[in-house]
Amino acid sequence: MSVETSKQPAVSGTASPTELIRLEGVTKRFGDNTVLDGLDLSVDTGRHVTLIGPSGSGKTTILRLLMTLAKPDAGTITVDGQRLFPAPEKEVREVRKKIGMVFQQFNLFPNMSVLRNLTEAPVRVLGLSKDEAEERARELLDLVGLADKCDARPTRLSGGQQQRVAVARALAMRPQVLLLDEVTSALDPELVAGVLDLLRDIARSTDITMLCVTHEMGFARDISDQVLMFDAGRVIEAGPPEKIFGDPEQERTRDFISAVL
Repeated sequence: MSVETSKQPAVSGTASPTELIRLEGVTKRFGDNTVLDGLDLSVDTGRHVTLIGPSGSGKTTILRLLMTLAKPDAGTITVDGQRLFPAPEKEVREVRKKIGMVFQQFNLFPNMSVLRNLTEAPVRVLGLSKDEAEERARELLDLVGLADKCDARPTRLSGGQQQRVAVARALAMRPQVLLLDEVTSALDPELVAGVLDLLRDIARSTDITMLCVTHEMGFARDISDQVLMFDAGRVIEAGPPEKIFGDPEQERTRDFISAVL
């Protein structure tokens, strides 16, 4: 995994053989507020990267850009060598199939059973048969400990169970990249540990690439290959978790870590 900011030398025009995600010169503004400021960033296949920093520093905006829920004002984004932005809509849809996201809010379909929440997109978007999609969905529900909830409606589940369904639904699309956006922030405190343990298991047992935004520093330390410290739309420090949490170089990083630990 490599990271560059606008304060560092620009990335080269040639992607590494293992590079999966690449942002070059990405800027995003909301009105007069610059949320991302000429960001250069690359993530290699199979890496687990956690974005930390104060609220409003641009972390979630990166995930939203990768999900095409927002568009950058400048720069380029590629995934697996294919252009996500700027690109024709048909190409964007193809690249988006490679990306799954678990949101802060569970965003499950309340009128569908848990099983159908997992099978709807694989059938409609990936073109899987109903039987194949259901077989995969049942395997995933077993993985997240909810094999007995196939026929339940999401509203009948606890918050922790709903978030487990949301994780399984993202994995049902067989993404190359899993984006995690503060996935425990909407949970009651007693439910947080179970969801984080599930994500730790997925990180350790699969080769899926993860890009995670979290304020759970223990979780970030456990699962990350690389931690990026954001401030004012830029990466101000990057390194392995033992370096960022144990011996950060930047005073801003030290202040943030001391405030949240």
